Amino acid sequence: MAEYSRLASGQVTSTGGQTVVVVPFIPNYIAIENVTRLVAGAGVTSASWTTDMGQGASVLSTFGTGAQYIAPVGQTSSGALTSGTGFTTIQAGLSLQYGPTTFLGGSGGIAKTSSTVLTVTTTAAHGLVPGNWVIFQNLYQTASTGMQQIAGIPFEVLTSASTTTFTIGWVGNSSNLTAITAGGLNTLASFKQILYPALYVPGVAYPWSISTSGIVTTVTTTAPHNFQVGQEIAFRIPSANGSIELNSLPDVLIPGSPKYYYVASVPTRDSFTINNLPAYTAFTVNIPFANFVGLEFAQVVAVGDVNTGGYPYTGSALYPSPAIYNGFSTSLTNTINGPAIQGAYINGTFQGFIIGAGISGTAADVIMWRAYLHDINT
Repeated sequence: MAEYSRLASGQVTSTGGQTVVVVPFIPNYIAIENVTRLVAGAGVTSASWTTDMGQGASVLSTFGTGAQYIAPVGQTSSGALTSGTGFTTIQAGLSLQYGPTTFLGGSGGIAKTSSTVLTVTTTAAHGLVPGNWVIFQNLYQTASTGMQQIAGIPFEVLTSASTTTFTIGWVGNSSNLTAITAGGLNTLASFKQILYPALYVPGVAYPWSISTSGIVTTVTTTAPHNFQVGQEIAFRIPSANGSIELNSLPDVLIPGSPKYYYVASVPTRDSFTINNLPAYTAFTVNIPFANFVGLEFAQVVAVGDVNTGGYPYTGSALYPSPAIYNGFSTSLTNTINGPAIQGAYINGTFQGFIIGAGISGTAADVIMWRAYLHDINT
C-alpha cells in the first residue's frame, strides 16, 4: 500500500559535519549518495538508514571497501567509526531546544585572538560547524576574572578550524575579558548548542557593535538576526553599554511614543544598517562583570512587519516559503510552513533529518538524498 506514503528527494551541500535536510514529514527510510566522493574516489560514497536501526545509526559504503555500520550512541560500530554519527530524524520544537552540556575540559579555554574574534578550544571534539549557535555558562577564571560578560548570550559559530576549536564574533581585545585557561575556577566552563534557535523569527538579536560612518549606522549581532530590509526595529540597551539615546523608551521629546527605526540594508547575516540615527554616546560591551543580580544584555528586536507584499511569482519556484538562518549552516534554509510576507513574524519550526558527521563527507560535497515515510512499516 502507498496511499499515505510520503516521498521526497533532492540535493544538499554538505557542511562537513551535521547537515540538515528539511522535509514536511519524519522519514522512516533515508538514503544518500555523495557525488563528490564518488568522483574523488575516496570517502563515504553512500549511506542508508531505517527507523528500526535507531537514531544516529547508518549502513554506509566507503570507496573501495565493503559495507560498514555506524551504531546508535552507546552501541558498537564497525572498526573506528563513531557511534551516533549517522542519520537522525528531527522535529524542531521548544522541548528539544538545547543539546548536551559540553565542558571545555582540562586543555580547553577561550582566547582573545583578534579585535573581533574569540577562539574557543575544547578538549574533546565539539562537533560544531559554521552556522551553529551556542550559549556559554560558568566562564570564570578566578572569582573576579573571566568571560562571564558573554555567558548567556547566543553566539553563531563563525569558523571551525579543527575538531577542537571554533570562533565567535566579539570585541576580542576587550580589556575587561580575561582569557579562560587551564586551572583556576574554570572547571565548569561549558557551552550548549542551541539546536533550534530560529523557531519563530524575527526574534531578539544581541548587538556587540554599533558604529556610525557618515549617515550609516552598522549594527553587528552575535548571531543571525533574520531581519529584512524595511523591518521596523527597536533597541533595548542598558546604561552600562552606552548609546541609551537609541532606546525605544523613554522618549524625552514625545513622552510615551517609542522610538523605532528601519533596517536600510543587510550586508551579512550577522549585521544590518540604519540610516539617520539621532546623536548617541558610544556603544561598548567592554564592561566589567559585577554580579549576576540585574545582569542585562543589549538587545535589538523587531517591532513591525515588512508589509510590502509577499514573495513574487517566480516561475518554477512558485511562492516559496520564507528562508531563514536556522542554526544548521551559514546558508538560508526555507521553512516548511508555506508562503508569508517577507519580514513578517514567521513560524520557523521544521522537521526532517540530519546527515551526521560520520557520513556527510567534507564541506561543499554534493549529496543526493531520498527520504520516505511508508504507511506500512513492520
